[in-house]
Amino acid sequence: MLFDINENLGDFFYDEPMKNHTSFCVGGPAKLLIKPNDEESLIEILKSIRKNNYNYYILGNCTNIIVKDKGFDGIIIKLKNKLNDVKKVSDKEIFAGTGASMKKISEFAMKNSLTGLEFAHGIPGSLGGAIVMNAGAYDGEIKNVCKSVRLLDENLKVIEIPGDEMNFAYRHSLVQERDLIVLGATFSLEDGNKDEIREKYEEFDQRRADKQPLDMPSAGSTFKRPTGYFAGKLIDDSGLRGFTHKGAGISQKHCGFVVNKNKATAQDILETIEIVQKVVHDKFDVTLEREVKIIGD
Repeated sequence: MLFDINENLGDFFYDEPMKNHTSFCVGGPAKLLIKPNDEESLIEILKSIRKNNYNYYILGNCTNIIVKDKGFDGIIIKLKNKLNDVKKVSDKEIFAGTGASMKKISEFAMKNSLTGLEFAHGIPGSLGGAIVMNAGAYDGEIKNVCKSVRLLDENLKVIEIPGDEMNFAYRHSLVQERDLIVLGATFSLEDGNKDEIREKYEEFDQRRADKQPLDMPSAGSTFKRPTGYFAGKLIDDSGLRGFTHKGAGISQKHCGFVVNKNKATAQDILETIEIVQKVVHDKFDVTLEREVKIIGD
């Protein structure tokens, strides 16, 4: 299928296997994957997509997504590695583009002796996804340091919304309420000691390595935290630690992680998620809500 989009606006990949992009290492082909050159190119691409009523989905680092085995019958716009500038805009503020990794942003802050983003160093996603989900870890979250967000609104107009108007909550933001696209964000930080910031990075990285299955394909925490509970503990108390279903299963190291154990398909992972949800609900009458998104056919 040919698409009426100017190919000078980015890198175009037809029938692109999404398993090469997702952190789960699963997913069939997208009809077309585009990496826009820049912000203006992204807007022009979206104008063409809407004009022609093409099916599309925007992704960042693909660390919180499952693409089904038959793939995606439409266009994937991937912002990772593009729109990824990180720069200082004042003494204590930095701006980052939507495609910048959280590791890159936090390390830029450290190099400039700015503290406040230590929690984000090990978050595997890019800025866009972190804003959408109000990403957080180790008692820190995006809402605590986000001064403002640069967005495309429903009419593809560039707007700026203050952080305190982004409706940030647990794994939630205004982006989920409206048809908005994250272009970047400005963070308000504090002066810090570079060596102390580095020590905090190393501490958090070691804690992750000790407690999370970083050596296995996954999408991080698979389920949101139910009110009053911890998803991993519910799964563990249900006897599912190390559980295996076809090529997928529950991590032996951290029960909150569904992992690709042995050449799993997307369907293997989806079935594993459903089994876990059913077992936990039957035992504790608690519904586990997926944190990971699912797209495709």
